[in-house]
Amino acid sequence: GWDGFGMVVQAYLKRAPMVIDWLAVLAKQGGRRVPVRLVKGAYWDSEIKRAQEQGLDGYPVFTRKLASDVSYIACARRLFDGAGAFYPQFATHNAQTLAVVLELAGERRDFEFQRLHGMGEALYGEVVGQETLGPACRIYAPVGSHESLLPYLVRRLLENGANSSFVNRITDEALPVEEIAADPVARLGDIDHKPHPRILLPASLYGAARVNSRGIDLSDRSRLEPLAQAMSEALDKPLTAGDGGAGVPRPIHDPADRRRLIGHVVEADTEAVDAALDRACNAAPGWAAMAAGERADCLDRAADLIEETVAEALAIAVREAGKTIPDALAEVREAVDFCRYYASRARADFAGAATLTGPTGESNRLSLHGRGVFVCISPWNFPLAIFMGQVTAALVAGNAVIAKPAEQTPLMAAYAVRLLHRARVPQDVLVLLPGDGALVGARLVSDPRIAGVAFTGSTETAWAINRALAAREGPIIPLIAETGGQNAMIVDSSALPEQVVVDVLASAFGAAGQRCSALRVLFIQADVAPRTLAMISGAMDELRIGDPGLLATDIGPVIDEPAKAMLEAHGERMARLGTEINRLALPAETAEGSFVSPMAFEIDRIDQLTREVFGPILHVIRYRADRLDEVIEAINGTGYGLTLGIHSRIDEVVDYISTRVRAGNIYVNRNMIGAVVGVQPFGGEGLSGTGPKAGGPRYLNRFANERSFSTDTTAAGGNASLLSLEEGE
Repeated sequence: GWDGFGMVVQAYLKRAPMVIDWLAVLAKQGGRRVPVRLVKGAYWDSEIKRAQEQGLDGYPVFTRKLASDVSYIACARRLFDGAGAFYPQFATHNAQTLAVVLELAGERRDFEFQRLHGMGEALYGEVVGQETLGPACRIYAPVGSHESLLPYLVRRLLENGANSSFVNRITDEALPVEEIAADPVARLGDIDHKPHPRILLPASLYGAARVNSRGIDLSDRSRLEPLAQAMSEALDKPLTAGDGGAGVPRPIHDPADRRRLIGHVVEADTEAVDAALDRACNAAPGWAAMAAGERADCLDRAADLIEETVAEALAIAVREAGKTIPDALAEVREAVDFCRYYASRARADFAGAATLTGPTGESNRLSLHGRGVFVCISPWNFPLAIFMGQVTAALVAGNAVIAKPAEQTPLMAAYAVRLLHRARVPQDVLVLLPGDGALVGARLVSDPRIAGVAFTGSTETAWAINRALAAREGPIIPLIAETGGQNAMIVDSSALPEQVVVDVLASAFGAAGQRCSALRVLFIQADVAPRTLAMISGAMDELRIGDPGLLATDIGPVIDEPAKAMLEAHGERMARLGTEINRLALPAETAEGSFVSPMAFEIDRIDQLTREVFGPILHVIRYRADRLDEVIEAINGTGYGLTLGIHSRIDEVVDYISTRVRAGNIYVNRNMIGAVVGVQPFGGEGLSGTGPKAGGPRYLNRFANERSFSTDTTAAGGNASLLSLEEGE
């Protein structure tokens, strides 16, 4: 029912008139009048930013104030047209808007105006109480604590101080009254290009360098229904991976429900590994000789193919890897961005040679060339994005690639390789070898024909690969490794608690805590710990655990039963060592899957954690303000250096921490996840990786050899010129 509250419609949203029509239907069905408050809108910039982040086709809001003004008039007309459904409430400090509403109302007075306390007094003094006008005006004021009120008041001051604001313009004596009072409908009609030309569409954010990856508006039912149908159809056919072994196909089951069969994989044996090496070694020289621009074209085509088959990619990510739909969509977009970004970098750095001229006249040309055959070993937690990031970087740099995916997610790797082959990467240049790491991976990295290894996974496996490479005879080859992290976030007493809570939950529990960048240890200043931890615990209670194929789900399963057993054992250990803050109960529908309860524990020291715990478990440590240096030493003492979060509104504190903690990626007053390719290059140091950063401008160079070609231009041409001068010419 509608008792006790009304609805707020923001006219700057393009769907605002449709929302009013929808409300009218509901109100008439309910047989009562609904109070509807009409406002211009206050979060315009946030909507723009969110649409850019999500890669939407356009913006859900008007990008010109004129258009919002016209929309307000259209919405006001609809409210008056639905007389039996609505009690209209018009919130405005704009004299022209007020006049338009009065004109639309005619003789009616069953509505009200609204203004903020302390604003619009002179304006409404001319309206309220006048016998000829006489509508009511409700005066509203914000109520709450200082912490809640200050951001609100600052926002209102910024709005009213904007150049386009009516409140600002009415005080400008240089502006003619005719311009201030001009009809917005007529003015908008005179503009040929209705969207603001200086606000780029999400697809164009990176200019001529590359096209931004395309997202999906998951709040738009018209997009969701065909997407759900396409995802279902993608799983109707049996999914398979691997054709290089003679073994029995191994079934792949959904981690959210082990009774659900997704597909099969035929894992490579030793003969298949040797055959793949022969194929790749034979194909590598021809691929390296191809123009860098042609290799880059293959990556651009692959990006387009991923976007064309996005439903299939999402379906595999949800059912094979247990990802929620938003997480799966973010991963697909990251894979697309990797393709286009590395294609752009290859055209800039590999297509030709850099020329350097020395002081004695010699000319030096520096060029980059493929190393040979690269092995790319990718993890299950980002089975498409990291897989594509490694493989496409190696390919576009001029290498043949043997791709060895994680045992848990071979179907996604097979999907990616099929698309790359369709994008005209020769089949012998890119070979997929699913299988056991101890057999396939170990045999590959120990073979002297391998010219480089890209690996993402555990620190222990990276050590094993490094030892195997060191034991080989022959050239010393690069190991590009991104491993784990004991990632911390430091929260001081100046931080905004509401923002901290949102960012902690996203960082610690998003993707069921199965991100290498996920928050593991929260250091919180003791002065604000009780209130903030209570808020975190309460917010955890709102998390929904279940089938990742449902949009209502916040947290899906962990990858498999061994991971579940390890995490549950760690949770029991933490319950003995520390104090439980919260542990969510698992709903009954999770019984057939590998689900782990999100947990939070308060512990005494970070060294109580002997290794990274890869799952939805948060560890909290309180610290005193005068012991910040001890916190920094403890974080550095772990030896890891992947991600660090800082929540503080004091610049000096942020600078102090960020210059002392050794971490590859530092995030300030935001969450610690979701690095964007080409914008936030990602990678760690110390026990967390070798660098360079994936998605950064220096990544491709590590996959290549650099060659210098030098010519002494004075050896022939210069002497000849001197001889000619001596002969009088």
